[in-house]
Amino acid sequence: MKAEERRKRIAETLTADQPISATALAGRFSVSRQIIVGDIALLRAAGLDIVATPRGYKLGETAGLLRAVACIHTGQELETELLTMVDNGCTVIDVVVDHPLYGQITGQLSLASRYDVKQFAEKARNAAPLSSLTDGVHIHNLRCPDEEAYRRVCADLEKLGILYTQKSQ
Repeated sequence: MKAEERRKRIAETLTADQPISATALAGRFSVSRQIIVGDIALLRAAGLDIVATPRGYKLGETAGLLRAVACIHTGQELETELLTMVDNGCTVIDVVVDHPLYGQITGQLSLASRYDVKQFAEKARNAAPLSSLTDGVHIHNLRCPDEEAYRRVCADLEKLGILYTQKSQ
């Protein structure tokens, strides 16, 4: 299979719902993982909205409202925070911290279900979250089905003491 055909088939394979790892794509197309990484870069350069998540590549999502929520919590509250968001129907797109030296640092998450959150929380047990760089303060960009879902997330996070407000400071 020629490279152009492989990239076309990779693009057809990616969906907004299920991420697929570079290793899995490499196996499917009988090439190295590094070739897939290069193919993804070329597909992005051609304008395809491909998101890298902790579980692999997927197409960016376009449905729903984009909203941001500022949070502050300890590492032990990470799973509770994320479950609150997905349980209210929102997808956690990423986490953003404002580092004093490096500026804005973003980590792609793409968490849409309790299963996604559980997998992420398990990985987080062996690594410090980005918010550890900023004393727990961070922003999550969310994709919400409607404004009501976003309001529920904010209200629930406020009840938990996780929503970052003037009072949190």
